[in-house]
Amino acid sequence: MPVNIKIVKKRTHGFKRHQADRYKGLAKKDSWRKPKGIDSRVRRRFKGQLPMPKIGYGSNAKTRHVLPNGYKEFVVHNEQDVQTLLMANNNFSATIAHGVSARKRVAIVEKAKVLGVKVNNSNARVRVEEA
Repeated sequence: MPVNIKIVKKRTHGFKRHQADRYKGLAKKDSWRKPKGIDSRVRRRFKGQLPMPKIGYGSNAKTRHVLPNGYKEFVVHNEQDVQTLLMANNNFSATIAHGVSARKRVAIVEKAKVLGVKVNNSNARVRVEEA
């Protein structure tokens, strides 16, 4: 476990778009957009209005992008990518990409075991044959 500092998320849920509850078109895409209106209460940061994203919500630089297991994520597509992690395997753990086939997944997991690299989703798409 490389990070001993407790991971603190200042805000765990996203920011709601202003008036997304009011209009049907905005409700579907509830993604944040900064209010630009001249009279906007949210833009002027009135008390009781929706919070806007700002630099103060940023997380600690030492724990930013750190997974709950204490490692940062590195997406792997083939066996050569696992070898890239050899120098930084105490900070990063491998995550096998979504589009990788089951056969290549087995080869990647084997290579990672030999090199001592942790794989986050090593059981994905692996079928165990019953005897």
